[in-house]
Amino acid sequence: MTPSLQGFRRVVLKVGSSLLVDRARGQLNHAWLASLAEDIAALHGRGADVLVVSSGAIALGRSVLGLSAGALKLEESQAAAAVGQIALARIWSEVLAHHRITAGQILLTLADTEERRRYLNARATTVKLLEMRAVPVINENDTVATSEIRYGDNDRLAARVATMIGADLLVLFSDVDGLYTAPPAGDPTARHIAEVERITPAIEAMAGGAGSDLSRGGMRTKIEAGKIATVSGIHMVIADGRRERPLQAIADGARCTWFLTPSNPVTARKGWIAGALEPRGTLVVDAGAARALAGGASLLPVGVRRIEGAFARGDAVVVSDGARELGRGLVAYDADEAERIIGRASREIEDILGYPGRAEMIHRDDLALTQPLAAKAG
Repeated sequence: MTPSLQGFRRVVLKVGSSLLVDRARGQLNHAWLASLAEDIAALHGRGADVLVVSSGAIALGRSVLGLSAGALKLEESQAAAAVGQIALARIWSEVLAHHRITAGQILLTLADTEERRRYLNARATTVKLLEMRAVPVINENDTVATSEIRYGDNDRLAARVATMIGADLLVLFSDVDGLYTAPPAGDPTARHIAEVERITPAIEAMAGGAGSDLSRGGMRTKIEAGKIATVSGIHMVIADGRRERPLQAIADGARCTWFLTPSNPVTARKGWIAGALEPRGTLVVDAGAARALAGGASLLPVGVRRIEGAFARGDAVVVSDGARELGRGLVAYDADEAERIIGRASREIEDILGYPGRAEMIHRDDLALTQPLAAKAG
């Protein structure tokens, strides 16, 4: 069955430049954005976490700076982004504030989601904003990203962000209403595909190129985003964002394409931690900590008896009781810092390290228990 929007708890919305910016005038589509804000407010109001990945900074900035149409040089794009990001952040803040929702701006580069330490920092900041019931508005940091270290489109960035924060739905708003068997603009016989259970080579072959000169993406990048999302346990939908209240339109049954996943973000992430990462060390815990982990708790420094190996914050480590492996997780401290705080209460961390570190050695969201231990917990 096609999922219902009401069933999702954490939703990432990707908004493209061609929707935000009126090409003829080089200005924001204020009325459309206000209608999308109504959708966001409705989703937010029922308790869901909402995050927006927004294009449009370069498109807005080039208009303000009077840059000519066509391709821009890298330094021109960076200058346009510097100007446009200010306008983009302001308008998102204003339209959400109308619904008494706080917006927070986050600018990311490719390295922020690829390098472990920076990934953890970006994830912690974003999740904290969501916990505070703010709506993070994310864009690629085009002011500093070079052509060699950038995403180049916000479809894949949105998928990476959705994976990073454990979203269960990614919505890509575009100027098309989903995937067709061939690009519909050039093939009148192209058929719309309402649901994709698995992204196969045949599905990938259906993708075309970029849709407009404001967009750096296209159906090909949306399929790539779908591969990133679905393997991480995230459903994805491609929908025509040009409608008023585009999210409500999906809920009302408007034509779109759903990319389904048999997994969910939690199990996908746990599987990745348990099987895809090479452990860099071991944390040996006491019996009390082992029981707490079996009950679903995080691993606190007080429960760790000793550490083995040389690891950095964010590395995968084995959690052991000295006789058997209890699980694997992403550690919150470098090995030398971990050595200093093991066996100590979390409230002592700031006095020992000189800064208020994380209370957990491994947060439960970053911990994958072995099957026997997990079964024992139930």
